[in-house]
Amino acid sequence: MADYNVLKDWDFGEITHTYTVRDTMLYALGIGFGHDPLDRDQLRFVLEDGLQVVPSMAAVLGGPGSWWRDPRVGVDWPRVLHAQQDVEIFNPLEPAATVIGLNRVTALCDRGPERGAVAALERNIRDAATGKLLARAKRIEILRGDGGFSSRSGISDAEPERLPIMTCTERKPDVAVELPSLPQAALIYRLSGDYNPLHADPQVAARAGFPRPILHGLASFGIAAHAVLRGICGYAPERLRRLAVRFTAPVYPAESLRFELWLESDQRARFCAHVKERGVTVLDRGIAELSP
Repeated sequence: MADYNVLKDWDFGEITHTYTVRDTMLYALGIGFGHDPLDRDQLRFVLEDGLQVVPSMAAVLGGPGSWWRDPRVGVDWPRVLHAQQDVEIFNPLEPAATVIGLNRVTALCDRGPERGAVAALERNIRDAATGKLLARAKRIEILRGDGGFSSRSGISDAEPERLPIMTCTERKPDVAVELPSLPQAALIYRLSGDYNPLHADPQVAARAGFPRPILHGLASFGIAAHAVLRGICGYAPERLRRLAVRFTAPVYPAESLRFELWLESDQRARFCAHVKERGVTVLDRGIAELSP
């Protein structure tokens, strides 16, 4: 079971992450860019000549990997679910660079033995050469098998803040974008650094309660970035300054996501996404903030 003091005091250290042009292209392929190999806008993110970086790649830089699997953490790691992701981009990412990730657990909330626990984490990503802050990534994760830890420690933080509910859905969306995923999407995406077997091993997926491996939450987050870039940014990555979303249901590889976007201003949009094949909402409360 989770231990409050162990998790809150966990020392991740400074994580140095060097990535190459190949890594940048592989990330874009993992979230579906290049599905239409004749689409010149998509090819800008998967060809080395004039390569552009998908801004959501910040979410996979400088992270601690599958640290939940460390036995010292004491968490039932196959039952950990990614619930929310929020990334702010302060400076554009280069196609190849070395960055430093500074990670910390900001909150650990006990919801009780039946409801599990909630963990909030934050990561600052800086350029290793200049120290410039490139991005800040925040995530909320549900520890489904670790509720009740406060009965031992007597300590529990307040529930971390969730993204605001969308009210714009009362009207028709301003933009709709449909994007497919490949049957092998999770197997490609995991090569960007998330080797959690939940997304590749059918036996691990079954233990977690899924009929087959699910797509990484951050893969669907990247697909959301693609939808925003395509739908309202004209594929200009420098315009996307923040992307945040709540994960409401798993996405399975080979499913298609239909995104609906509502423009609140020329610098802010809200969005959600549905799986076309099952009619299930898988992403909601989405926020995209844009530069002029």
